[in-house]
Amino acid sequence: MMTFAYPKWIGLTMRFASIWLVVLTFHSPALADGPGKSDSPEAVAADAIAAAPEEAKLISGTKQVTFGGLRAGEGYFSGDGQRMVFQSERDPANPFYQIFVMDFENGDIQQVSPGSGKTTCAWIHPDGAKVLFASTHHDPESSRLQQEELDLRASGQQRRYAWDYDPEFELYEHDLATGKNRRLTETRGYDAEASYSPDGKSVLFASNRQAYERQLSEREKTLFELDPASMIDIYKLDLASGEVIRLTDTLGYDGGPFFSPDGKRFCWRRFSEDGATAEIYTMSVDGGEATRLTSLNAMSWAPFYHPSGEYLVFTTNLHGFANFELYLVRADGKGKPVRASFTEGFDGLPVFLPDGNQIAWTSTRASGGRSQIFMGQWNHAAARTLLGLGTEADADDPDRLAAIATAELASPEFSPADIGRHVDYLTRPELGGRLTGTEGERRATQYVAAYLESLGFEPAGTDGSWFQTFEFPAGSELTAKNSLTIAGEELTLGKAWQPLSFSGDGDFESAPVVFAGYGMVAPASGDFVEYDSYVHLDVKDKWVMVLRDMPQDIKPEMRQHLARYSAPRRKATVARDLGARGIIFVTGPTSGVKNELIRFDRDASAAGVSMAVVSIDNVTAAKMMAKAEKDLAKEQKSLDGGEMAMGYELPGVTVSATVGIDRKTGTGRNVMGRLRTGPAEKVDPPAEGKPMPSDRPMVMVGAHIDHLGVGGGTNSLATEEERDQVHVGADDNASGVAAMLEIAQFLAVQQKRGKLNAKRDLLIVGWSGEELGLFGSQAFVKSFFELYPRAPRVPNPFGDVVNDPQAKLIMAAHGMSEDDEPLSAAISAYLNLDMVGRLREKLVIQGVGSSPTWADEVQRRNVPVGLELELDKTASRLPTDAASFVPREVPILAAFTGAHEDYHTPRDTPEKLNYEGAAKIAHLFALITRGVLTADQPPVFELEEGAQPSEVPRANLTAYLGTIPDYVAGEIKGMRLSGVGGNGPAAKAGVKGGDVIVELAGRKIENVYDYTFAIEALKIGDPVKVVLIRDGKNIELEITPTARE
Repeated sequence: MMTFAYPKWIGLTMRFASIWLVVLTFHSPALADGPGKSDSPEAVAADAIAAAPEEAKLISGTKQVTFGGLRAGEGYFSGDGQRMVFQSERDPANPFYQIFVMDFENGDIQQVSPGSGKTTCAWIHPDGAKVLFASTHHDPESSRLQQEELDLRASGQQRRYAWDYDPEFELYEHDLATGKNRRLTETRGYDAEASYSPDGKSVLFASNRQAYERQLSEREKTLFELDPASMIDIYKLDLASGEVIRLTDTLGYDGGPFFSPDGKRFCWRRFSEDGATAEIYTMSVDGGEATRLTSLNAMSWAPFYHPSGEYLVFTTNLHGFANFELYLVRADGKGKPVRASFTEGFDGLPVFLPDGNQIAWTSTRASGGRSQIFMGQWNHAAARTLLGLGTEADADDPDRLAAIATAELASPEFSPADIGRHVDYLTRPELGGRLTGTEGERRATQYVAAYLESLGFEPAGTDGSWFQTFEFPAGSELTAKNSLTIAGEELTLGKAWQPLSFSGDGDFESAPVVFAGYGMVAPASGDFVEYDSYVHLDVKDKWVMVLRDMPQDIKPEMRQHLARYSAPRRKATVARDLGARGIIFVTGPTSGVKNELIRFDRDASAAGVSMAVVSIDNVTAAKMMAKAEKDLAKEQKSLDGGEMAMGYELPGVTVSATVGIDRKTGTGRNVMGRLRTGPAEKVDPPAEGKPMPSDRPMVMVGAHIDHLGVGGGTNSLATEEERDQVHVGADDNASGVAAMLEIAQFLAVQQKRGKLNAKRDLLIVGWSGEELGLFGSQAFVKSFFELYPRAPRVPNPFGDVVNDPQAKLIMAAHGMSEDDEPLSAAISAYLNLDMVGRLREKLVIQGVGSSPTWADEVQRRNVPVGLELELDKTASRLPTDAASFVPREVPILAAFTGAHEDYHTPRDTPEKLNYEGAAKIAHLFALITRGVLTADQPPVFELEEGAQPSEVPRANLTAYLGTIPDYVAGEIKGMRLSGVGGNGPAAKAGVKGGDVIVELAGRKIENVYDYTFAIEALKIGDPVKVVLIRDGKNIELEITPTARE
C-alpha cells in the first residue's frame, strides 16, 4: 500500500488509514500535554526497561511472528488459531499491500490475493476454507498506478498521505482449495474493512458508496472533497441473498467493524466530524442506537472483542502524538479504560486469538522500527480484575479465578491433564465434600459457572443467572417436646425409647395396647399362604406393639416373599390404615440386630405418617408383655417359624406420647450454561398477531456436582475410623463434572471455528441434590417451562394448556397435569456422566433402551475413540439424574465405569482415578453430543429396557455381607465383585475383589438380581455357604451375615 512522507512506521493499513492523515494534520492541544517519544536512544532504552514489568501484567512471552517484506500488519486468525491472514508489502514490482496466509503448524506462507492492484483488510471464514479481502485488482488502471508509485519512490519524493479511499475497492472471497476469487460487491465507491460474522453468513464492511449514489449537501460535498472518509458508514451484507443494509448514518468516518463473539453486536471506531478524534462504539447487528464505550478525546481506534465478550482491546495515542498503546474497555462501557501495553512507538491493530489466551498486534518495536506482527500470552483473569468485571466479590473470587486459570491452561484436545485440574479443584478439602446446600456446593457451582463463561456460554438459570435454586429435605431433629409414658412410667429418650424419623408430630393421647406379632399383612403368592398379623384383632384407636423385621427361623424362600412387607414404614402404614393411634416397634431377644432401638435418621425429612411411630427397648417391652402374663422371648420364638398367631390386648397397659420432630428444608442450586448455536426461530403468531421468537431445541449434557460432605451421613460406607472425614468424591462425581467441562470446551471451540453447524443449542448442567435423591434434576424438569418459556412444546391433545384455563381443566379431568408434559420437543437428548473416573475393562453406557437409534449411534461414534463398551438398556431405573428425564420422554444415555470399594467413603480420592480413561469417555460423549446437535432429526424416545420396575421388586436388605458388586463385569454367569469392605463378613470369610459368586445360601446366582434376592433371604448371625469362582477354580467358603444397623 502507499506510504506516508512521515515516520517510516506509519504505513500500515487501509482499515485505519484515515487515522494517519488525521494524526498528522490535526494535532489536538489536548494530546500535546501527553508525553511524547524521546529522541534520546538512552531514554528510549530506559523507558523500555521500566515499562516491561507493567506490560507483563497482561502480556507475556512477546515474540515477533512476521519478518519478510518491507512491512506487515493487521493479522487475523482462523477459528482454530492455526492460521493467520495478514497484509504485507513484499513484492518489488508492487508497492501496495497484498494478502498472505501463514500456517503456524509448518511456517508456510501462501499469497491469496491476485498480486496486482491494492489489497487490504482480510479475514478467514469460520469454516477455514475461504478468505475475505478488499482489492482493486480488477481496475484496468492498477498497473499504471503501481508504476507511478514505484517511480515516485525512486525519485525520493513522498506523498503527503498514503490513502485515497480508492472507489475501485471491492470485496472478494478467495477459495483456498481452488484458488478462485468470487466478487461480493460491485458498487462505485470504497468497499473495504470487512469481516465475517461468527456463523459465516454475513459480512460487515465500511463504504462511502452513498457519496456516489445520491446528491450530497454542500457541507457533505465540501467534507468529501477534503476527505473521502467523511462519507464512510458501516454496512452489512447477507451472503446468501446479497442484500446490503446500512447500519450507521453519521457524518464522519465510521469504520473498522468487527462482530462480537456471539454475533449479536459489532464494534467500530467513529471519528468526530472534524476528524480530530475517534472513539470506540458498539451496536446491535440489526441496527439501532449506538453505545459509546470511550470518551478519551484522543485517537482511539481499532477495537476488537475478547472471545469472552466481556471487554474489548483498542489502540489510542492518549500518551502522545506518535505513541500508540493498547487499552482495554468493558463491553458494557462501565469503569475507565485500562492500559495494556507500555512500549514507546506504535502498538496497534490488536486482536485476540480464538482461545482468548493469546493476543496479536502490529508494532514497530522490531529492529529497524518497521511495522511487523507480534504475539504474546494474554492474562484474561488479570484483565477481568483490572476492569472490575463481575461483582466486587467476583473480582477476587477464588473459585472464579481458579476456573479461569484452568481455562487458560486447557488444551483444545481431550486432555487427561485438563480432567485432572478440574478434579483437583473440586476435591480440595476446603470445599468440604460439596454437600448440597453448603458453602462447598456454592463454590463448586461457582467454579463451573466461571469456566462455562470463559468458554463463551451464556447463563441459562433463573432470571438470567447461572443458577437454579431448589428446596430439598435437609434432615430432621428431635425437639425438646418428646415424651413416652407406658403404664404411668415416663421412659428415657434415647435409652428406653426413640421416635422414628417418619413418625407423626403432636400429642397422642393415652390408649390401650395390643400385640400384633410381626405386624405384617402379606397376600398369598404361589406356594405361600396369606400372612396376616391382624386377623380378628381390633386396633382402632389403640397402640399396636409389633416385632421388627420378620420371623427369624423361616426358610430363605419365605424370607424372600415376606421381605417387602417387613419394612417399618410399611408396617406403620398398615396399622394406620386399620385405625391405630400409634405403633411401637420391639426388636425382641431372638433378633440378631446390633441396636435394640431403631435409629432416628437425622438425614431423613420425608413427611411422616399420621400417627405416632416409636421404638422401645426389650426390657420395656418385656414388662408390658408381663402384664398379659406373657414372656416376650417365648412369644417371639413361637412366631419365628412363620406360623401365624392371633394378636391380643395387653391388659392394664396404656401408652401416651408427645412426638416433636423439626423437619428442615435446605436450598441447593444447579448451575447451567447455554451455548447458542443459531438464532431463535419464529413460531406461529399469538392472538395479538405479533410473531414470537422461539428457543431452539437443546441437547443437554449433565453431571452431578454434589457429594456427601463431611462425615457422609447415612449414605456413607466409611468405617467407624473414617466417619468424621471429608468425603471428597473424586470419582463420585468430580470425574463426571470434569468430563462434562471437557465436552463443553470441545463443542465451544467447534462452534467458534465454524465446524459445528448445529441445529440445536447445547445446555450444560451441573446438578446438585443427586446424592440426596435427584432433587436438583427433578426440580429442573418440573420447572422447565418456567426457566425457558419460549422452549418448543409437544402439541397437547387438550389444547393450549399454557394460556387456556379450560384446556387445563380438561387435562386435569383426564388425570394429567403440566408436570407430566413431555419435554422431547425442547430437549432432544440428555447425556449424563456419573462416576466415570475408574475405567477398567469397559465403559457401561446405560439408557440405550430409551431410543432405538442409540445402539448404532454409540457404536459409530466410538470408532475414533476405541473404548470397550457394554450397552445397557436400563433407563427408568437408574440411580442417577438421567432417570429424571425418562418420564418426560427424553432419550437419555448415562456413562458409568462401575462401583468400587472406595465408593461413598473418604478413600474416593483423586490419585486413584484413570485420567486417560476419563478423557476418552469425554471424547466419546462429546462426539455423541455433536451428532445429536447436528442431526437432521433427533433421536426418537421409545422405551424398551427389559423387565418393568414392577417385575423387579426393590430389595429390603437387613443382612450385611460387605461385598461390592462389579456392575461392569459384562456377560458372565454369577456376581463378580469389584471389592469387599475392609472389616465386613465377606473379608473375614476370605472373599476377595474379582471373585465371581455363583451360589449363596443354596441359591443359584447368575446376576445382580439373584444376588440381591439371596441376601434379602439371609438371617443375621446364621452362617451360610458361598460358592465362588477364583482363577477358574470353584471355592467354597462360609460367611456369617451381620446386621446393617
